[in-house]
Amino acid sequence: MSAARVIRGAGQTLVLTLPERGQPRIAAWGAFVLPSETAFRALGDLMARSSRINGMDENVPAAVLLPTGGMGFFGAPAIAGHRGGRDFLMEFSEWTERETKPGRTVLVGRDRVAELSLIIEIDASGSVLSMRATLVNDGADDFVLDRCMAGSLLVDADHDEVLTFEGGWGREFHARRERLGSGLFIKENRRGRTSHDRFPAIILGRPGFGELSGPVAGLTLGWSGNHQIIVDRLDDGRRIVHAGELFEPGEFVLAAGEAYTSPLVYIGFGRDLDALAARFRDHARTKILTWPGIGPRPVTLNTWEGTYFAHDLANLKAQADAAAAIGIERFVLDDGWFGRRDDDTTSLGDWWVDPRKYPNGLGALVDHVTGLGMEFGLWVEPEMVNPVSDLFRAHPDWALQLPGRALLPSRNQVVLDLTRAEVTDYLFGRIDAILSAHRISYLKWDMNRDLTAVGDASGRAATGGQVRAFYALVDRIREAHPHVEIESCASGGGRADWGALARTHRVWTSDCTDALERLEIQRGAALFLPPEVMGAHISASPNHQTARRHSLDFRAIVALPYHLGVEMSPLALNADERSALSAWIALHKRLRPLFHGGCAFRLPDRDGRHVHGVAARGTIVLIVAQASHPLLEHPAPIRLPGDIVDLFGGELARLALPAPQVPPFVRIHEAQARLLRGEVAVPAALIATVGITVPQMLPESAVLIEITRSAEG
Repeated sequence: MSAARVIRGAGQTLVLTLPERGQPRIAAWGAFVLPSETAFRALGDLMARSSRINGMDENVPAAVLLPTGGMGFFGAPAIAGHRGGRDFLMEFSEWTERETKPGRTVLVGRDRVAELSLIIEIDASGSVLSMRATLVNDGADDFVLDRCMAGSLLVDADHDEVLTFEGGWGREFHARRERLGSGLFIKENRRGRTSHDRFPAIILGRPGFGELSGPVAGLTLGWSGNHQIIVDRLDDGRRIVHAGELFEPGEFVLAAGEAYTSPLVYIGFGRDLDALAARFRDHARTKILTWPGIGPRPVTLNTWEGTYFAHDLANLKAQADAAAAIGIERFVLDDGWFGRRDDDTTSLGDWWVDPRKYPNGLGALVDHVTGLGMEFGLWVEPEMVNPVSDLFRAHPDWALQLPGRALLPSRNQVVLDLTRAEVTDYLFGRIDAILSAHRISYLKWDMNRDLTAVGDASGRAATGGQVRAFYALVDRIREAHPHVEIESCASGGGRADWGALARTHRVWTSDCTDALERLEIQRGAALFLPPEVMGAHISASPNHQTARRHSLDFRAIVALPYHLGVEMSPLALNADERSALSAWIALHKRLRPLFHGGCAFRLPDRDGRHVHGVAARGTIVLIVAQASHPLLEHPAPIRLPGDIVDLFGGELARLALPAPQVPPFVRIHEAQARLLRGEVAVPAALIATVGITVPQMLPESAVLIEITRSAEG
């Protein structure tokens, strides 16, 4: 047994050994305190194990990184392929290790029989650990790669409850819990984009784990296409998890000297779900997002639900005037400005300004908006084309399609083949021209359908190639226009993974703006996404997706902690409504540094109540949302986590309900009223032990409580 390789960081310790034959062996992995280096002298003896009578005679390891099959490991292989039906077994050896920079380890192994090399990169320099794999064809003949996962995660046998995320359009990021059995647990996505229904993440823990109970381990894949997550039970009861890109048949054939590099998988541990989420959010902020020179997230007006396709320059200017007056900082012109786009059946691909709606171009509107002190943003959907368009009539071969197979429209559109250079050159040219001609600071980049019959010009499967070409196009636009921010929208939250986030500045969490639905949507998304990148808009009542009617207070409080926007025409509001909306926007701006930079936390749901908040030194903002009518007569006290309350440093605290909200309490005792009016100072420590009793609230309502230091009682 070779010496141990110890990878420390990201709140975890990974202990590996590099054997003479086979994959790196996992000796220990978790959020534990590392013993002294001398303790690893007996590691080989500790890891040794014998098989049952009719098992293998050799000491076959139980847990390895990226296992391969056929040589004593009988579980699901993380890497598989063949060379014309041969070299289907892989056994890497001659492992070498190098640390390319602090916290980053690169392991390299070779299989001289199959003529392959495997490179495993492990980076523990952030808040979570990242891993990816590269397989190199060292042989002279083509190698067909069937599977190459990005990385593996090992957890104890008692981590047999999994949390995954499902949903659909308008209902993304809904948590689903399941107990693991003795067989494989597999989640696959074949939609060609990240998807609404199978977000690429999984969390494992002991049964019943939650916001304040654990421990837990989890991973998320930074990839915007087809993916696969496999949980396998090892023959000693522990679970090993693999995550990576899902290949179509024959999609990756490596010629001599060619290599495949997987997406990155991000792995974290936490004492509970809230601690794990904090690690994921911090890593996204510090390692994934690339925002040089980007300031506070501007409050946005998006014109879609207030205008749809009925663009009228005078009306849009009036909306901009009203928006600026209530404190909005960015005006985004949504779908309908190009081609002859009067509905969703035509003109995608024709990225020229519609002369009927804008006879003098977009300049008049852009200049008006920027003259009011707001930024100007624009909606685009570059990856799609309508069959009824000048572009499709001129270049029908530019659509993703396979010979002899039907071209299957969805939402009246088909998909452009981004793997063709002439297609991406055209798209870059049109977007570059628009951005170069106008003071545009923001692109809402939409992607409104799943992919079908994804074949390139040669007829080969190209799902992964399409995703990589999308990445390259966005990278090219950002390099040419570094001042332009980009939103990743895909019919809402259909492309909200870390692969997309590494190239963009925010995600549109869902097309559903109903505040009640958003409680669950934003709860799931916030496990992986910082609040400042999650688009959350105050929309009209009744809501355009659900027809529910909600108070402005409820709609505003649910959206307030995130990247706030307005999804309605301000011209549709009366004077009182505009005044109230202006006050909510002002409150968001005052609290924005805390919302987008503080320590976020969430408590377990209880009796229909969603409780979450954010804290910094001397300040806590607590949001309590009552989704349904409660069962209990008296609401349970809200006890804040001790580490959150500790930010007060043992001082007194006062509570307040900042304007403009009208508290939605059914009844309130005078003592509670005095407390919530800030007339009583309480020791901060009591908020963690005794808690705060918030009065019973009306269903589908919310209250925002601000807790600040008090110099005296």
